[in-house]
Amino acid sequence: MACPFFVPTHKLDDAGWLHPARLPLGGGWQGHCSAPGHEGAEPSDRELHECCNLGYAVGCSWLPQERSCDAVRFSVAQDRGARVLLWFICESGHRPAAHGMLEFDVPLAQWITQHPDTRMQKMAECYLESYLLRRIHSAPADSTARPNS
Repeated sequence: MACPFFVPTHKLDDAGWLHPARLPLGGGWQGHCSAPGHEGAEPSDRELHECCNLGYAVGCSWLPQERSCDAVRFSVAQDRGARVLLWFICESGHRPAAHGMLEFDVPLAQWITQHPDTRMQKMAECYLESYLLRRIHSAPADSTARPNS
């Protein structure tokens, strides 16, 4: 689960995570903060590793006391090859606070449904980018995708 105030900008290729594909956004990301009073601030490497990329950043001094959620989680609900459906869940106090589905058209490279919060949408885009890269690398030589149901 990523911090809901983290705005990822580019993937960290070798940031020292043991299993980067297991991270909430499908890998480690560099980015900036969007918490009130810290908009655009760049977190330290420690903050990226312990807070931004993981959520539940109670140790982060930038995290506002009043917030709608503590972390955001994404997962692939369905991969139809040409269409990918993503679930998102916002958690507060380790409980669901909001949820929904986003849909992406792979051949057209465009979102059919988007999240209204630009931060959440950017995280979804990063998660999807990581997912599609893994899908390409794991596809058999004779196919481009393995649809899941």
